[in-house]
Amino acid sequence: MNSDRRTFLKTTGLVGGAILTGVAAQATATPAAAQAAQATNGYPELPKGMTFCTLKRDGGFGLGLRTPRGVLDVTAAEEALKQGAPTTITAVLAGHGDLGGLQRLAERATAAHFIPEDKAPFGPAVTSPEKIVCIGLNYRRHAAEVGQPVPKMPILFNKYNTALNSPGGVIPVSKEKAEQFDYEAELVIVIGRTARDVSEANAPAHIFGYATGNDFTARDLQSRSSQWMLGKSLDGAAPIGPWLVTADQVDGDNLKIECRVNGEVRQSSNTNDMVFNCKQLVSYISQYLTLKPGDIIFTGTPEGVIAGHKGDKVWLKPGDKIVTSIEKLGDLSFTLT
Repeated sequence: MNSDRRTFLKTTGLVGGAILTGVAAQATATPAAAQAAQATNGYPELPKGMTFCTLKRDGGFGLGLRTPRGVLDVTAAEEALKQGAPTTITAVLAGHGDLGGLQRLAERATAAHFIPEDKAPFGPAVTSPEKIVCIGLNYRRHAAEVGQPVPKMPILFNKYNTALNSPGGVIPVSKEKAEQFDYEAELVIVIGRTARDVSEANAPAHIFGYATGNDFTARDLQSRSSQWMLGKSLDGAAPIGPWLVTADQVDGDNLKIECRVNGEVRQSSNTNDMVFNCKQLVSYISQYLTLKPGDIIFTGTPEGVIAGHKGDKVWLKPGDKIVTSIEKLGDLSFTLT
């Protein structure tokens, strides 16, 4: 394993010691002071220095927070300690609950409220997006490998909430009326403030954070018509997570991104090859759609997809394990059945 590969694998895991910095800073303000100080260019203040996740619970999903002690089960800790903290990622994105309560929970919770990362029952990093917007052909080298011109404006398509999937989840391809299954490693933008007609300069103020995603695709369904939606929106075809990292910790336009199939590297690139960067995508989409907190944007995939291979193509099949890694955002794995 070369040094670049070792460095990349290290950076896919966040440094736990810094995880609560933003919570601590926001927890020191009184409610009145926090409210008075929460304007940034006229927008509410977003959380900083935090890495969230969701945890599967009976009947739904609860909030998790990455800490040096492991993943804090916020829902369980809040039930026991009652600090007024939000207990779902939807509440966090909507600005509900006391973020300072998360710091207090992390400080006061017992060992029983923490879960080792390798045993955490992760759900999708975002569980209830109103919109899942996806971008096609947004990497220059990917456009070249599939013989398409570099787009002059973003190509938009969509997925639906039924496509959301958990880290460690499965996609039951054997049940689908398709055969040409393909991976697409992607950076996912999560919206934190309502955005309509925002400029590129103001677009970053609307980004809550970033997550690892995979735009799993059935190519034979995608090419059935000029519309891509059918091949993109199969049940479970939008795994995302495990981590949702606040935007202050990440430069979305310069992250190493990789996809492996059964341990073999298939995609290895950097988001700096994107045709349209993160702020351009948020600004462009907001010219036509109102983006709301919790909406997610799949930003496109780099070169190396099966559809871009020359000659015979060996499509994914039941039993294959796909792992997507993005620098500072972590590893997202799923298996085909």
